[in-house]
Amino acid sequence: MLPTEQIPATIGTREEKISPVKLAAVQYVIATIILVLLAGLWRLQVLNASDFRMLAEANRIRKVPILAPRGKLLDREGRLIVDNYSSVACYLLREQMHDADAEIRMIADGLHLTPDQVQDTIRHYQYAPKYQPIPLKADISPDEQAFIEAHRNELPELELLEEQRRLYPRHGFAAHLIGYVGEISEQDLNNPKYAFYEPGDVVGKSGVEQAYDSLLRGEDGSRDLIVNSHGREIGKLGEELAKPGQDLRLTIDLDLQTAAEKAMEGKNGALVAIDPHTGEVLAMVSRPVFDPNQFAVRLTRTYWNSILTDPEHPLLNKAIQAQVAPGSTFKIIMSVAGLEQGIAQTQHVVCSGGAEFYGHYYHCDAHHGNVSIDNAIPQSCDVFYYVLAQRLGIDTIARYATAFGLGQKTGIDLPEEAAGTMPSSQWKMKNFHQQWFAGETISVGIGQGAIAATPLQMVRALSGIASGGALKRPHIVFPQEIPEDQRSAFAESFPGSGDKNVPIQSAVWQTVTEGMSAVTTYGTAASVHLDGIDFAGKTGTAQVMSHDASARNGGGKKTQPNSWFVGISPRRNPDIAVAVLWENGNWGWHAGSVAAQVINAFVEKQRSHSKNLLIAQAPAPAPAAQGSDADKQDDGGQKNGDTDGNKNEKEPTASAEAPAAKPVHVKASAGGAGT
Repeated sequence: MLPTEQIPATIGTREEKISPVKLAAVQYVIATIILVLLAGLWRLQVLNASDFRMLAEANRIRKVPILAPRGKLLDREGRLIVDNYSSVACYLLREQMHDADAEIRMIADGLHLTPDQVQDTIRHYQYAPKYQPIPLKADISPDEQAFIEAHRNELPELELLEEQRRLYPRHGFAAHLIGYVGEISEQDLNNPKYAFYEPGDVVGKSGVEQAYDSLLRGEDGSRDLIVNSHGREIGKLGEELAKPGQDLRLTIDLDLQTAAEKAMEGKNGALVAIDPHTGEVLAMVSRPVFDPNQFAVRLTRTYWNSILTDPEHPLLNKAIQAQVAPGSTFKIIMSVAGLEQGIAQTQHVVCSGGAEFYGHYYHCDAHHGNVSIDNAIPQSCDVFYYVLAQRLGIDTIARYATAFGLGQKTGIDLPEEAAGTMPSSQWKMKNFHQQWFAGETISVGIGQGAIAATPLQMVRALSGIASGGALKRPHIVFPQEIPEDQRSAFAESFPGSGDKNVPIQSAVWQTVTEGMSAVTTYGTAASVHLDGIDFAGKTGTAQVMSHDASARNGGGKKTQPNSWFVGISPRRNPDIAVAVLWENGNWGWHAGSVAAQVINAFVEKQRSHSKNLLIAQAPAPAPAAQGSDADKQDDGGQKNGDTDGNKNEKEPTASAEAPAAKPVHVKASAGGAGT
């Protein structure tokens, strides 16, 4: 045992003490943590209580959209053209998905889709809010609806939604005029015009459907549903009803459109009929056609590829987008220019089948002999207009053609109208940095060369000339039926030459319209003359390639000229004007026969309406005198207390004795030979 003095004094007696500074620091840290926790609790329980309450409600409330039905399209008489039909679509609620891979395979099998198609749809909407339902498949079949109902527990993310789908006329009837609808594209969403649209919205893609989409689409509503933890509906909280789109009454006459469709059957090209007094489009046809019903639900890749690769371009509305040489129909504008300049009145040529200009020989279709302005139009003598073009010069020709709307849009309320081309010396310098050569003017004089126009431009120009120089802006929808606050906005959306008046001397007007009348009596379209109808017009045979090129290509169908005709009735201040472009249709009178069918249908309908009007307005025969003397007419012609003896004996507004051989037109046409 060690001595006591050898044991260290500190063993069992030393105490380890924490410094006051460290102790204070620990206390402050603990206090701070407590304060932070209390602040967070205060924020959750008091400050943001309403926000978290809404989030909690959202976990049990599902907002289901109610899609607004699009407005219907009617003809000018209120007859239905485009309607809607009830359909059921399947939407996907991504928030409800648990095992995505397994569920996607199951969904694909039940909806007759491939897993890749489902994945592509989800990927397409990856940037959309996750709470937003996304369209998975439209217009599902009854067996697909039964699959969804039977698998509510396994697939709570599938939602059925009733909606209205477009129902278009069959066989592409008026397809280019009406257009079609489809799901909005990513490119559209980047356009400020579609700033208020969302992915999955159905919008107009062409025609009236696109031009008036904002009026036709309406405003969607929504329905709030209470759902359980499995996503099954257990109640309803309320709903905001959708506002249907506005119905639109088009200027189209369904009877005339039917006649035009029949007349263009089996042909490629376009037909457009207008009312020159107002600019209302009465009929519009483009061939070949497409089926807009194919776009209304789900467009198959096979059909899409077939129309994209079709060399005849079925999606092109050739009435307003085909830019081709107008051929001899342009000679009417040439005649006006020559007469207004005081040149054509005294011009006489001898046509021997062609003439030489600037070292090149230009052909004519016949040996016309002595030609003046009086027979130049009905015989369509090229030599006469070669000489006239040489004397006028390209800039004078361009000035008159531009005044009548060539080389610029008309302003029709349809998307993607083409402007065409009206060449001039300034135009060539601007576009090609080259000087215009005098020899180029010769071909322009007969509507060939660099000039290009649409059927709508030509029917507006020639009917405007026949109306004394009054050109109206063509339109498909009655402007007065568009909300006033949107009327100017729609007009600005389709810029063009609009309404205008081009001064034409009375003598010029009469000479040109008489020449157009002679075209259908003894001229180039005599074979399409309509008995009893004041039917005038101008043919056009526009080459698509030179004679030498045609011979090198074997002279097949595609080498034949385009057939043009612009017809009016009556010859002055016409009530209807029709332009026909028959691609590779050869001679212009071929297109004239098409226009004649539409003109005849129009006049016959007007006659029928006038006859019915006369019958309705004819006074009823007086009944046999019966009863007391007080009921009989007295010597002063008074009856039953009438003070005016002629009150019930007014003449009908139209004469029942009008000769049957004359066409009857509803509208007044001052100076019209056919009224």
